[in-house]
Amino acid sequence: MTDHQRDPSVQGVLNLAERDVRPALEAVLMIADQPLPHLVLAQAVGAPPKDVAHALEALSREYTEQGRGFDLRQVGEGWRFYSRADYAPVVEQFVVEGQQARLTAAALETLAVVAYRQPVTRARVSAIRGVNVDGVMRTLVTRGLVEEAGIDGESGAHLFRTTAYFLERMGLTDIEQLPEIAPFLPEMADLDQELDVVNPQGPGTLPSRSGDSASEESSALEADTRRT
Repeated sequence: MTDHQRDPSVQGVLNLAERDVRPALEAVLMIADQPLPHLVLAQAVGAPPKDVAHALEALSREYTEQGRGFDLRQVGEGWRFYSRADYAPVVEQFVVEGQQARLTAAALETLAVVAYRQPVTRARVSAIRGVNVDGVMRTLVTRGLVEEAGIDGESGAHLFRTTAYFLERMGLTDIEQLPEIAPFLPEMADLDQELDVVNPQGPGTLPSRSGDSASEESSALEADTRRT
């Protein structure tokens, strides 16, 4: 009996379309910073919602059976990767020790954008840097250098600012003591105006991308995450 003739209701058995969609789902979920409903994922990978729902359940079972350090969980109406609870002590130790590690170039660039443009949305930081900064922003928040600072009135996105710990590490008593912006972000003012022109939806949102640009952004996020 071939794969496509098997009963799709049998646990662990996927038809060819569902097999093909699993790597795409993993790629999208890898960069998600919040649980994603299966309908959203279906639209993202261009597959029928029913196939996506089956594939998500199969992936979750597969990770559990293989004893992976992470699992795929449905929280409310959405799906997301999580570190497995059994390895919480390892993750905690890594995070604590990471507080003492040097920041990567990507993290320093992102921190500079937040420092000089605060309060600023994550999408705005991404637009300025030209790459997705979700992973880097999580690192900066974890290390106590950046914190949430309310909600943007136009986009409804979270705003971020630097912390008192950031000032302490910089040897400053006030954010106004930061050096002039030119040595770090010489074209910031011009870039802000340019972004407003190409992105009329407002400062809290990113211009839409497709094709190679979207692929490059995903690759950039993975590179940022590995370096942080």
